[in-house]
Amino acid sequence: MKPDIAHLCAFFIAIAPIATACEQGVAPGPAEPVATPDESSRDKSQKDRADHGAGEEVEIQTVPVAGNIYMLIGRGGNIGVSVGGDGILIIDDQFAPLADKIRAALGALSKGDLQYVLNTHHHGDHVGGNAVFGKEATIIAHDNVRKNLAGKPAEVLPVVTFDKTLTVHFNGEAIRAVHFASGHTDGDSIIFFDKSNVVHMGDHFFNGRFPYVDLGNGGNPAGLEENIRTVLGLVKSDTKIIPGHGPLATRDDLVAYHQMLIETVAVIRGQIKQGKNLAAIQKQGLPAKWKSWGEGFISTEKWIETIYNSSTAGK
Repeated sequence: MKPDIAHLCAFFIAIAPIATACEQGVAPGPAEPVATPDESSRDKSQKDRADHGAGEEVEIQTVPVAGNIYMLIGRGGNIGVSVGGDGILIIDDQFAPLADKIRAALGALSKGDLQYVLNTHHHGDHVGGNAVFGKEATIIAHDNVRKNLAGKPAEVLPVVTFDKTLTVHFNGEAIRAVHFASGHTDGDSIIFFDKSNVVHMGDHFFNGRFPYVDLGNGGNPAGLEENIRTVLGLVKSDTKIIPGHGPLATRDDLVAYHQMLIETVAVIRGQIKQGKNLAAIQKQGLPAKWKSWGEGFISTEKWIETIYNSSTAGK
């Protein structure tokens, strides 16, 4: 029962069958960036898959995280799950065609009702399932998520929004959503399960891969690095970390990701100061140790372009 309180992404397979970064929200809207021809083709291909039963070819994997906290891997952003006496709370919900499979995976964990959906941000591979789950559960997100989803059906929209922080007291612990601005988008939240010692990073964290940073919606590689630095000061050595994309992570994995951000941003900004243009920087590439990080949805060339565009725009 529902409580009383009331771009699109391309896919890659890396370690587990998960999709990576999303270029847009549920559907193109005024808040989304203008896509290049290549991005438009990619988004159309993604939309075709989502609209024509893409869920039929996906299996939902359930990964135990800590105690009553789980991670679901399917297609799109990783889903965090809290189960217990109060019912079920999920973080993000992938795509609507996967709703039945997600529901089945949740049912295998608990017979309780889905009570809350926390959206980490507005991209379609994280909020696509709102169209289904929003009819039965309360959706919670940052103020900018609702703004970025303006014009979508009512069941897609968050009904509880917040500015800086929000706490849901659920299943015996405080589940804190904290807004981290100017990282992946302008509306991202990172979710802290204090008692369980678990953090869901949303798309602030692509484990072992270059991230997608949505420059058109307030994202910023330098801001992302600063936000990850802040989170590293908050998590413990044994904290379990659910990334937006990629396998379940440790603090060491997040440290490696942070180091990548520091070094790659510094390399590209240094070459910009030398007067090199984008083509020259892409031709030179990045140090060899980061080669495998460009094997996902965001290639090395695309990551260089993101840093370049952000840096030359003064962001």
